[in-house]
Amino acid sequence: MTEARGSVLPIYLVVDESGSMAPHLDELTDGIRRLAEILLSEPMAAAKVRFSLLGFSDDVIERSHLRDLRTSDLSVRLEARGSTNFATLFDDLAERIPRDVRELKADGYSVHRPAVFMLTDGLPNGGDDWVSSHGCLVDRTITPAAPNIIACGIGDADPHVLGEVATAPHFAFIVDRGVDVGEAVARFSAALTRSVIASGLSLSSDAPQLVVERPEGFTVAIDVI
Repeated sequence: MTEARGSVLPIYLVVDESGSMAPHLDELTDGIRRLAEILLSEPMAAAKVRFSLLGFSDDVIERSHLRDLRTSDLSVRLEARGSTNFATLFDDLAERIPRDVRELKADGYSVHRPAVFMLTDGLPNGGDDWVSSHGCLVDRTITPAAPNIIACGIGDADPHVLGEVATAPHFAFIVDRGVDVGEAVARFSAALTRSVIASGLSLSSDAPQLVVERPEGFTVAIDVI
């Protein structure tokens, strides 16, 4: 049997690219570039992470595929377009994640359960049967590589919807009232960076785990009445 090359954690940043996100995508793009720059100075953490970026609206566009951020530049372009189709996103992830896990294993890695960090500023489309699509994605009897999902909401996002999307109550966050949306995006990016680094370092420890930091100015969604 071939010895594994090491263990990796696939991380997916999933960004709502619906039209209402247009004013915030430049700020988010800057945050993603800063994440990549910071990981260059954290090679132990970066070695354990494979980073993908997806934009979703009426469809899903892969902006970056399983990047090793130690060795490849993360030049991304996010584009506002269309509406907010959660079902399309979850159907895509249910096919994409198992395929990516197989790819990593074929390359000789052992793979930790993937993590999806999702940022949205609105409600799913009316009539969008996203609940059943989401159920198939997170059901480990259907999708053995089912991811942990961290759902973050800004703008008009609904905390109750975020709570249903996240795979644990402490993985759903909603921005506090009065926080500027642009500032909220910057804080989300900073928390994502800290989470990626801490999770990567944890994978080298005796007790590897996914580390999720709550963005400053956000509340756990379950606490919002």
